[in-house]
Amino acid sequence: MIGGDGVETGTEQKPIETTEAELEAKKGGKFAFLKRPQFYIVLCLSQALAITQTGTNTITTLLVDVGTNIPAFQSLFNYIFLVLIYTSFTIYKYGFKGWLKLIYKDGWRYFILAFWDVEGNYFTVLAYRYTTILSAQLINFWAIAVVVVISLIFLKVRYHFAQYAGILIACGGLGLLVASDHITGSNGGPAANAVKGDLFALLGATCYGLSNVFEEFLVSKRPMYEVVGQLGFWGMFINGVQAAIFDKQSFRKATWNGQVAGYLVGYTLLLTWFYTVAPIVFRMASAAFFNIGLLTGNFWGVIVGIKIFHDHIHYLYPIAFVMIIGGHFVYYGTEGVLGEAKKPWLGQNQEGGSDGLGTARRQLENPRAVI
Repeated sequence: MIGGDGVETGTEQKPIETTEAELEAKKGGKFAFLKRPQFYIVLCLSQALAITQTGTNTITTLLVDVGTNIPAFQSLFNYIFLVLIYTSFTIYKYGFKGWLKLIYKDGWRYFILAFWDVEGNYFTVLAYRYTTILSAQLINFWAIAVVVVISLIFLKVRYHFAQYAGILIACGGLGLLVASDHITGSNGGPAANAVKGDLFALLGATCYGLSNVFEEFLVSKRPMYEVVGQLGFWGMFINGVQAAIFDKQSFRKATWNGQVAGYLVGYTLLLTWFYTVAPIVFRMASAAFFNIGLLTGNFWGVIVGIKIFHDHIHYLYPIAFVMIIGGHFVYYGTEGVLGEAKKPWLGQNQEGGSDGLGTARRQLENPRAVI
């Protein structure tokens, strides 16, 4: 099959059997998307990602605590893993010449995606050196705002009132989490340089927002293995150069022992899993829903903190968690049967999109498909 930009993908897409209107007539109605298994699958996947992110944030904190703060180098092995897994599979599917053609024709797009992603990782990890956990939590609001604005402007996404309400309810839940942290004083202690740390966190959230929206656009059109493989390929070079320039001094000062090695292995495995699952959420839902789902990471962080850092759970935490999850239901309260899997830039019946895992086109080709 020839992809949207003329690159041979090695796969054939099936003809669309059912139009969106026909699917709505069969399975639509009030709260149509909330009644479908796709909603609960993507909800569970988003929470799996929130727990995974909690794991990477916890490991980053543990590394800083033992004197190892290497924001660029810390993420390098993740990109190498993505290359080994997904670039290798892309070459297997396209052939080496087809892969080189992909690099030549679309490499610039994936370079931009990888740049935003690398900088998001870099500035977020760097922020932990200077700011408090409380401040880092507040930055989550900004990431959602960036995603919504970019989607409105560039992807022509039009959000319903219920979606805005769902976002506000979920953000209100995060506000309760932050308030409870302030009440209990569990904000990570005094900041080394709060202004500097908050600016780094804002930069990181902005870069993440840009990369999330761009990745949603790309995986809606192209195979996931291609997108993730290219993200890893270009990210490996960008991150490697950045680590060589900015992490040299930190690398020399860092603590190196078996414990640190174990942390880095755990961080890499968790992040690789995160990069594997995230594109499915982008296809089945959206970059906005993806970021709303990550808001519960603060709740899962407390669960981890009880075991590792001996924190105590505040009564507001369960209430906040219910608010955030409730926001997910409100967000999709008025969505049609396809939910946000239907992308406005792909055509009425998703003619311009991929028919891969999690896409609306896959459901139109086979209405019995669950994912």
